[in-house]
Amino acid sequence: MKLKGSKKIILLFLVLTILLTPAATLAESNLTLESNLDYFLEVKRLIERNYYTKPVDKELMEGAIKGLFLNLDENSSYYTKEEFDTLLEDVSGDFVGIGVRIKQEDGFVTIQSPIEGGPAQKAGVKSGDKIVSVDGKNVKGASMSEVIDLIKGTSGTKVKLGIERGNKPMTLEVKRETIKVNPIQYKILKDNIGYIKIEQFNQYTYESLVPVLNILDKENISSIIIDLRDNPGGLLDEVINVLEFFIPEGPIVHIKYRGNIQRTYYSQLKKPKYKLAVLVNENSASASEIFAGAVQDTKVGTIVGVTTYGKGTVQQIVPLFNGDGMKLTIAEYLTPNKRSIHKKGIKPDVIVENKDDGKDIQLEKAIKVLQ
Repeated sequence: MKLKGSKKIILLFLVLTILLTPAATLAESNLTLESNLDYFLEVKRLIERNYYTKPVDKELMEGAIKGLFLNLDENSSYYTKEEFDTLLEDVSGDFVGIGVRIKQEDGFVTIQSPIEGGPAQKAGVKSGDKIVSVDGKNVKGASMSEVIDLIKGTSGTKVKLGIERGNKPMTLEVKRETIKVNPIQYKILKDNIGYIKIEQFNQYTYESLVPVLNILDKENISSIIIDLRDNPGGLLDEVINVLEFFIPEGPIVHIKYRGNIQRTYYSQLKKPKYKLAVLVNENSASASEIFAGAVQDTKVGTIVGVTTYGKGTVQQIVPLFNGDGMKLTIAEYLTPNKRSIHKKGIKPDVIVENKDDGKDIQLEKAIKVLQ
C-alpha cells in the first residue's frame, strides 16, 4: 500500500512523537531516582527494539556507565577491564612484558632502549633494533599499539622477535617477565653537578631515588638538576616522600576536598642540603607540578624551562567488582603558598625554550644557574 504525501507526514510525526516524548518529559520535570531509572530502561528498550542491528547488552551498559562521566572533568573516566589493567600498569610501574622502550621511526617500530636488567637486554636486544616480526607475523608498517599487543602475554612465556640490526636480520627469543620500572636516571655533570631525571612518580620512585642521593652525597655533590620534563605525574604519596629530601620544614602541598575540607602534608627537614635547578616543560603535569610548585614557593631551587601543563587536581583510582574501574577527581591541590595552578600551570623562574637543533638549551641554562 502506498501512502500519499500528507499521510506520510502524519505517520512520521507520530513516530517522532512516540520516540521523543520520554526526552521531553525528562527535560521538563524534576524526576525522582526511581523515575529516572524507569526512563533509562525505556530508552534502552527503544534502542533494543528499533536499532537497525541487534545491540549487545554489555556494550549498551558500558556506554551508559561511560555517559555518567561525560559532564565531569576531563580527568574522570570509566575504564573497561582491559583499559583498567593498562591504567594500573601505567600508574604502578609494574607490567608483564619484555622490558623495552619503543618508538615509531621510518615505518618501523624501533627499540629506543632496553630496560636495564630486563629480559630483552638479557636476550641481546639493543637500542636501534627494528622489529620486523613477532612470533613469525610480519609487523613492518604496523603501529606501536599493534606490536605491543602481539608482544604482550603471560609472565614466563616466550616471544620470538624478528630484528633488523643495520642490514643484518636476526631472531631473538625473549622471556616475558613482570617488569618493575625504575623511573630514575642519573649522571654527574661537569663542575660537580648532579643530574637526576624522574620519568614518572610511580611506586618505585622514592626507593629508586634513595641510592642515587647516597651516591651523590659520597661525591660531596650538593648542586642537583632535577629533570621533570615530559613527566606526566603519578602517585601523590611518592612525590611527597621525594620532596621531603629537598623542602625545608613546613608545608609541601595542600589538598582541598569538597566542602572546603583541607589536608596539608608537611616536611620535617630542618635544613636543606641541596641547591636545585628543576627542569620543566609543557608536558610536566600533576605530581611534577606539585614538585615544581613546592621548590618554587620555598625558594630551595630555580625552575627552568616553559610553563607546565596545568593539572592541579587529584584523582582516586577505584576498582569495580567485575574487573573494570574508574578514575575520579576528588580534590584540588595547592602549592605551599596556597596557589592554585589548575589550567594555569607553573611559570618557571627562568623561561627557556628548546629549539629543534638538537641542543638542550634548557639543560645548559640549568647548569649555568647552579654554577
